[in-house]
Amino acid sequence: MSTPHVVVVMGVAGTGKTTIGPLLAAELGVPYAEGDDFHPAANIAKMSAGTPLDDTDRWPWLDAIGQWAHGRAGLGGVVSSSALKRVYRDRLRAEAPGAVFLHLTGDRTLIEERMADRKGHFMPTALLDSQFATLQPLQADEAGVAVDVSGTPEEITQRAVAALRRLDT
Repeated sequence: MSTPHVVVVMGVAGTGKTTIGPLLAAELGVPYAEGDDFHPAANIAKMSAGTPLDDTDRWPWLDAIGQWAHGRAGLGGVVSSSALKRVYRDRLRAEAPGAVFLHLTGDRTLIEERMADRKGHFMPTALLDSQFATLQPLQADEAGVAVDVSGTPEEITQRAVAALRRLDT
């Protein structure tokens, strides 16, 4: 990418945000921040218990991610955030107007299989349906790209880099 954007890696649970985010950051030569690290303990406890977050739970989390992204404006960075709804992405953009979104998309069956194989993650597969029900894909007026999550992490990362570079042309 010719300019140091902050890239928000978004998508439902299990699409590989935590895997692809650091790989993308390394490829772009910028720092990575794990979006889950911005959750307050109450959010982690709620999700661990199988209860979806509501918007009241998400606002402080999104604001913290947005503040990190704002601090990286002009420097570049990659941060993960499900950012499932347009209003969540709008909130992130309010803090970091130059942020671009990388929407990791894929077949529900593949994503569920990957979630089932994860070890030590607080998000149970039982919440996947609520994630898909909440998802509002990127709209034409939103800066970002969608990339399919089939293949290896390295293949996904290369597709993401290529798609993000096309944004700059």
